[in-house]
Amino acid sequence: MEKRGIRVNVDRSSSVTTVYLGCYTADGDGRGAGIMRARRDPATGWLEPPTVVARTASPSFLARHPRQRVLYAVSEVEQGAVGAWSVDDEGELHPLGSQDTGGSSPCHLAVAGTGGHLVSANYGSGGVAVHPLTDTGAVEPRSDLRQHTGSGPDSGRQEGPHAHMVSPDPGGPGLYVVDLGADAVHRYLLDPATGTLAEPDPASPTRPGGGPRHLARHPAGGHAYLVGELDASVTAYEIDGTGGLVERERVAASAEHGPVQPSEIAVRPDGRFLYVANRGVDTIAVFDLADAAAPRYVAEVSTGGRWPRHFAVIGPHLYVANERSDSIGVYVIDDSSGVPVALGDSVPVLTPTCVLPVPW
Repeated sequence: MEKRGIRVNVDRSSSVTTVYLGCYTADGDGRGAGIMRARRDPATGWLEPPTVVARTASPSFLARHPRQRVLYAVSEVEQGAVGAWSVDDEGELHPLGSQDTGGSSPCHLAVAGTGGHLVSANYGSGGVAVHPLTDTGAVEPRSDLRQHTGSGPDSGRQEGPHAHMVSPDPGGPGLYVVDLGADAVHRYLLDPATGTLAEPDPASPTRPGGGPRHLARHPAGGHAYLVGELDASVTAYEIDGTGGLVERERVAASAEHGPVQPSEIAVRPDGRFLYVANRGVDTIAVFDLADAAAPRYVAEVSTGGRWPRHFAVIGPHLYVANERSDSIGVYVIDDSSGVPVALGDSVPVLTPTCVLPVPW
């Protein structure tokens, strides 16, 4: 299929018709109202104007249950919390309650293992919390809280640990927790019976001062890619048989001049391309993954806004949360080159921080 000179692989088109958006609210110096919902046209990729479906404090990151119609969000505030909502057939949210994370400013969460536990990263206090989930997907009180230690050479950002992301193994008990403040990636094993974490080996150190933020896995397994927020890098790793990370290649996250602070990193579902959002220069960088161990820079495109905090690839489309310009950029991805091309004007959303597609 050719669209405005762009080759689009129709076989990759997604049937996702709903996207949920996280936003910073006044509790987190933002202007958003909470969790937003936008209807998506799978054929064109366009989003209808979003509406508020849950008013909650700074839901800066969202996740969904792998088997149930349940949505989760962190509250990135001083006394951190995670909340759960059931989703009805119309996409409306109904609260299932919330629990504290035992730390401050949680900024990321994920459902681990087979769906029995929710794991969140406390950025402010630098630790990781585990909450069991009920049969209905509701969040129970914490079953574990692991406090990280360590620091890095950047005294302004790395005075102590700052857990920034949780990346569970697909369907398995293992997970990585990326720590920006301590320049480390922790490897944990989650006990499904007790909901507790074991760290079988010392954390994997990353480059000093790199400030690792997020990690993306290759869908074929065996490789992962870590973005450094402070040194604007992308590091490719091989994942060994024990889940250890073995560095293979390190490249710049952007070819643009100016201050670069990468945020999100993701691999396209077919494994052919890697995408990195770069704040400061406000771009999405594209890397070819023909050699999974050595990303090759392809191109870089403007996000059409300011401070791209997060993005999501949905079928042949890409959606960018431009936090400081109050907008969601909508793109179609050229199937051959992997390069996104903007589709008209951005969609207005106040202080967007996360884009979550759901298959419901």
